[in-house]
Amino acid sequence: MAGGSAIRGSRVGAGPMGEAERGEAAPRVWVSYWCSQGHEVRPSFAKEPDIVIPETWDCPRCGMPAGQDRENPPLPPKNEPYKTHLAYVKERRSDEDGAALLDEALAALRERRGG
Repeated sequence: MAGGSAIRGSRVGAGPMGEAERGEAAPRVWVSYWCSQGHEVRPSFAKEPDIVIPETWDCPRCGMPAGQDRENPPLPPKNEPYKTHLAYVKERRSDEDGAALLDEALAALRERRGG
């Protein structure tokens, strides 16, 4: 097997492909976003008449949401603490409801056991 390059049709030092091979680049618009840590992010978007620029953008440095208003960046999301199954049940049922369900289940169990 002859030695050769795995990339055929190219050689080292050939240079980058220019605009002629890729076509014209679309006109761009850069938008600044700031997060609550003060980081600035400047993504670019194609300049088109029907383009919708998002109001928020995730900061690549800290992961916080970033907004277009430097003085009032979006607040970091609040992390809810982990809830147990019992906590979710207590949100749906009052203590009285729970006692009534328990009495009903105990009565059905006693009836099945014959006691």
